[in-house]
Amino acid sequence: MTSTVQTLGRIETRTGERLAAVAMAALFGFGLVFMAGFSPASVLHNAAHDFRHTQNFPCH
Repeated sequence: MTSTVQTLGRIETRTGERLAAVAMAALFGFGLVFMAGFSPASVLHNAAHDFRHTQNFPCH
């Protein structure tokens, strides 16, 4: 009879990787806020309307 022992390895992340992930998330978030805050309402409406059509969701 054989038995196997499975050990869980410790996952370590470097501080630089963590900071890079936070910076990318912040950049993405600020980009979304900037685009939503400064684009004209008609552009947002048309984008949402086109997205609904691509998802085969009836909107009119």
